[in-house]
Amino acid sequence: MALTAGIVGLPNVGKSTLFNAITKAGAEAANYPFCTIDPNVGIVEVPDARLEKLTELVEPKKTVPTAFEFTDIAGIVEGASKGEGLGNKFLSHIREVDAICQVVRCFADENITHVSGTVDPIADIEVINLELILADLESVSKRLERVSKMAKQKDKEAMAEEIVLVKLKEAFEEERPARSVELTKEEFEIIRGMHLLTIKPMLYVANVDEDEIANVDENEYVQRVRAFAEEDGAQVITVCAKIEEEMAELDDDEKAMFLEELGIEEAGLDQLIRATYDLLGLATYFTAGVQEVRAWTFKKGMTAPQCAGIIHTDFERGFIRAETVAYDDLVEAGSMTAAKEAGRVRSEGKDYLVQDGDVLLFRFNV
Repeated sequence: MALTAGIVGLPNVGKSTLFNAITKAGAEAANYPFCTIDPNVGIVEVPDARLEKLTELVEPKKTVPTAFEFTDIAGIVEGASKGEGLGNKFLSHIREVDAICQVVRCFADENITHVSGTVDPIADIEVINLELILADLESVSKRLERVSKMAKQKDKEAMAEEIVLVKLKEAFEEERPARSVELTKEEFEIIRGMHLLTIKPMLYVANVDEDEIANVDENEYVQRVRAFAEEDGAQVITVCAKIEEEMAELDDDEKAMFLEELGIEEAGLDQLIRATYDLLGLATYFTAGVQEVRAWTFKKGMTAPQCAGIIHTDFERGFIRAETVAYDDLVEAGSMTAAKEAGRVRSEGKDYLVQDGDVLLFRFNV
């Protein structure tokens, strides 16, 4: 699926360090603002224990995980919506992503400059959120001027759009994001093409110090970010970007030992990737055969033919049916043959909505 999550934040909060860890792409990480001028894009594999289990059951010649894109976007500063820093360019990069991961500095370190001179995660979040709101306010205000003239002439489409734009403008003037505005499906479609920044789902990433990663609940900064996110209806993932970058260079066994030494059950990056995957509205189905066990990304709500089309357009065009078994049922049965004998394998048609974890075999004829 061609969906991407953008990593944003103030300068020097650990964005590029985190991006390095996620993609092992080596985006420059320097202790000064704007070292990331153009957005770096990297492909990240989605960690999924189910794929490993299917590989054990099927013993295929190869195993292929699914993946999606992260984009590292340069630091935003106060006034970005008016072009401060390299604001306009950065905001345009955010407009191109589907979800936003906002990295927030939750550690004190006198050796790492803070753009505003003091560590205050909530103030940092408010700076970024306000800049995004102000950028959207400008876009909506300009659009509203044109639409209102057409609405006065009783143009029905313009009249409908005007109602939505007024709702959004009022929210922005109250410093509320577009995602806080209740919109019907029809209203959302009306403004979809505007690519508003604040309508994108948001995930907060609390970046903590190495010494605090095993006891993040005691970190006052993290507690404040969690409280803020709860009011925003958003999720918080806690990571230590520096540790994650170090672990990115280790193999699986070394990483497991490192995590055990730190007293951590799971790498922050694995949590972040899965949370972002879910934030994008993505899910995974599997194909499992002797040649290959593979994970495929699909958008929640897609039908069986649409999911077949992800593999190849011919699969969708000539779709007949999907032989389907839930992952848990297949694992419990122990093999596809046993699952069929137990009546766990279903034949699903064109209207079937694929579920996360489905193991599918598409039948088609072109």
